Amino acid sequence: MSKSYVEQREGGYYVAGTRVALDSLVYAFLSGQTAESMAQAFPALSLEQVYGAVAFYLANRGEIDAYLQRAKADFSALRQASREADPMFYQKLADARRHLQAAGDSPASLGGGRS
Repeated sequence: MSKSYVEQREGGYYVAGTRVALDSLVYAFLSGQTAESMAQAFPALSLEQVYGAVAFYLANRGEIDAYLQRAKADFSALRQASREADPMFYQKLADARRHLQAAGDSPASLGGGRS
């Protein structure tokens, strides 16, 4: 009897019967997290599902690594297109970030302090 822990849908890989992307578990696994800590971080998943997803990744590592690389490249292309479509927005965002860093990121500078 074989059980399927991962399914492919909507152009991505997901833990079967859930909305949890395999990507999330793979990145957690690659960063050294244990199956137990991943199960705690994703309460929608059982420990069995986490182990099943990790086993699927290990059995299909070449295919999944290529998929992750394509997803990363797609994200980078969309990010660049977004920056080119509205450069003023990203300039304002960069200016605001610099302003916050110059202010020391204190709660008062973020509007959370009392006057």
